[in-house]
Amino acid sequence: MINELIFPFTQMLGKNNLELTRNPTEILQINVGKLCNQVCHHCHVEAGPNRTEIMTKSVVNRLLELLAGSRSIHTVDLTGGAPELNPHFRTLVRECRKLNKKVINRCNLTVLFEDGQEDTAGFLREHRVHVVASLPCYSKENLEKQRGDGVFDKSIRALRMLNSLGYGLREEAPLLDLVYNPLGAFLPPTQETLENKYKEELRNLFGIEFNHLYTITNMPIKRFLRELERAGKLQKYMELLLANFNPKAALGVMCRSLISVSWDGKIFDCDFNQMLDLPLVGVTKTIWDIKSFAEIEMKPIALGNHCYGCTAGAGSSCSGTVAK
Repeated sequence: MINELIFPFTQMLGKNNLELTRNPTEILQINVGKLCNQVCHHCHVEAGPNRTEIMTKSVVNRLLELLAGSRSIHTVDLTGGAPELNPHFRTLVRECRKLNKKVINRCNLTVLFEDGQEDTAGFLREHRVHVVASLPCYSKENLEKQRGDGVFDKSIRALRMLNSLGYGLREEAPLLDLVYNPLGAFLPPTQETLENKYKEELRNLFGIEFNHLYTITNMPIKRFLRELERAGKLQKYMELLLANFNPKAALGVMCRSLISVSWDGKIFDCDFNQMLDLPLVGVTKTIWDIKSFAEIEMKPIALGNHCYGCTAGAGSSCSGTVAK
């Protein structure tokens, strides 16, 4: 267990005179289910084709009720699994856009070629959905080590299809951003430097354009944790995260302005806490227990030693690094 391997994260905050409390909620991240067409080694959700956890219409409707009453939430971040495989995905997108909320779709790219998804890219463009696409490497060999055979070629086809719709090319089109996470037990390189390299390689090799690259640190939980344990690298990886603790990154962690809702309507401080079933401090909350998301603002955040993953180096969040 990582809690037995390292200096407690809460004590590290105290040592640096830091206290993390929640600000007004600006981003609602919704995990619509764990069903996915891929099985990735680093996946902290442990998603896959055989997962049956799927958000129902009743949960979607309650979330839309709460969103309609929120003034502070400006962005809805849809994740999974593969969000597009949820039967209520399009309803959720349409209704969030009607509420004038920005919508982010965490897309694994290959899902766009699954049966029934033939017009999904066009749907995303029509509703001006910001696509954040996972592409851990621009090298076929490295990417398929993490994501499986055949994934690279499909990912390139999907990016070209999104480009054909204006994503990453035209100013009036919604954003197309990519996500990088390391292939092993090390921190990601500088985000700006790697973004420039990605743009050069993808443009020269495949004629692909995109807007921004996010670098995200691998979180020592679930599949990646077990991989570290099997390789005997857990202690070393946790020591790496601890040695690179950055107080400025800690102040910018995403859980201060984001809340995470699971497929069954439970509320968490972040997606990682959700996967660890680490509830809000002092109480277990669901979307039926509250009248407004404002009820959980300015409250303490549930923390653990996995939080070192978000505060190492330049920090890590769903939008990439958080500190210089």
